[in-house]
Amino acid sequence: MLLCLFTSCGLLDVDTISTISGDGYWQSKGDVDSYLVGIYTSLRDACNQTAHFEDRGDEFVTGLEGGPSNMWAQNLTSQNGQGWDSYYTVIQHCNMLLEYAPQVEYGVESERNQAMAETYFIRAYMYFCIARVWGDAPIELEPTEGSDKPKLGRSPAEEVIARALEDVDSAISLFPADGYVAGKSRASRPSCYALKADILLWKAKVLNGTDQDLKDVITYADLASEGLSLEEDFSAIYDTGNKKGKEVIFAIHFEYLEKDAQYSRTLKPREIFVRNAVNKDQIAYSMSGTRSTYAPSDKLISLLDTYPGDIRKDASIITAVDASGNTIGIFDNKMKGTVTATDNRSYDCDIIIYRLAEMYMFKAEAYAALGQIPEAVTELNKVRDRARIGQYAGAMDKLSVEKEILDERGREFYLERKRWPDLLRFHYEGVIDVYEEVPNLKNKKDQGTIIPLYCAIPLRDLDRNHNLTQTEGYENL
Repeated sequence: MLLCLFTSCGLLDVDTISTISGDGYWQSKGDVDSYLVGIYTSLRDACNQTAHFEDRGDEFVTGLEGGPSNMWAQNLTSQNGQGWDSYYTVIQHCNMLLEYAPQVEYGVESERNQAMAETYFIRAYMYFCIARVWGDAPIELEPTEGSDKPKLGRSPAEEVIARALEDVDSAISLFPADGYVAGKSRASRPSCYALKADILLWKAKVLNGTDQDLKDVITYADLASEGLSLEEDFSAIYDTGNKKGKEVIFAIHFEYLEKDAQYSRTLKPREIFVRNAVNKDQIAYSMSGTRSTYAPSDKLISLLDTYPGDIRKDASIITAVDASGNTIGIFDNKMKGTVTATDNRSYDCDIIIYRLAEMYMFKAEAYAALGQIPEAVTELNKVRDRARIGQYAGAMDKLSVEKEILDERGREFYLERKRWPDLLRFHYEGVIDVYEEVPNLKNKKDQGTIIPLYCAIPLRDLDRNHNLTQTEGYENL
């Protein structure tokens, strides 16, 4: 049933109709529960990639086997728009549950509220992802169940963000309890607080929000932090023996043999490439199933080398060297996965969406944007102290501190699907020029081509739905 249920369906293509309608399925609490499990499966599929939130940044270069994406190369035109189907598939199924769960008989009302709260959280997160990648987007709030459903145009990004915030607030109000009642691989009230802080920070810095938005970032980051503490050992965050550890707020679960490999495999080598490495045993290679499409960039290596003794460097990247001291390659060492019984490797680290260190960094960024520099540095130092790089001792003007916060996020959250949105927030605020920071964007600019910061949508979507318009900036691309 679930295999049929979660085949891909595009909300914007009305010829594609949900496999399950209200007739015959939504009869019991078990139906809702199983559908919600399927939504989490679709969420994992949507998030198990680097394209939208890492590739366009400055922390990857081509690896041993090449084949980078158009996003990384900034080869973005109106002819090769990025599909948003995976996000809208999740939204479609959220809309289904939110439509039909209220009609199902529940013995305990709080259990229905829990399911709906988790669904509102997931839909909010999907809209937040869409707003950061495409900006303006359709706001679908009803399930597609027939060909008579109107095709929607794109709403302004401000309205998409407002919708995400409204969904988060609905989730917060519906959760029957604080804490992690269903575990950290399920949405919770703390994960809503973290998401709301993230959305408000984007709204404040990218969409002309207010100082009150920044103040609310601090409030919600504090709420999300309650009861958590940093891992003393940075490498423990992604240790598969320590999943959902004391620092984690929300993570998408992976299990050995239960799901195809996690996205970090694109920075791992096959054994054949590191066979002659003297430090082979420390490298997270596999016999098959990996493709070192990307390698850590010189920019990332420089960031991790900024402060001697930064424990994040060895926990994040590793250089394979041969017996003569020659470099074979540089690889990700952060999400190492699990060695299997067949001497292969399963890349089964969770996708951590939010963790405590980011709440401290959210606060640092919000305080700095408000001009409260000492308070910003206090939050920044909480992350620096764990990294063993000492307290910040640089210039205390606003611009210097904001640049340091961006750099610190680069060191702390490498490969955690944060870099491109980070660069955009600081670009729109005026702290950096992203066209100078990202090599492939700069190369295009130097050649006379300005690549828009939001993605184009595919021509097939424009053909299917004439109410859609192409993303601004692609008129001559």
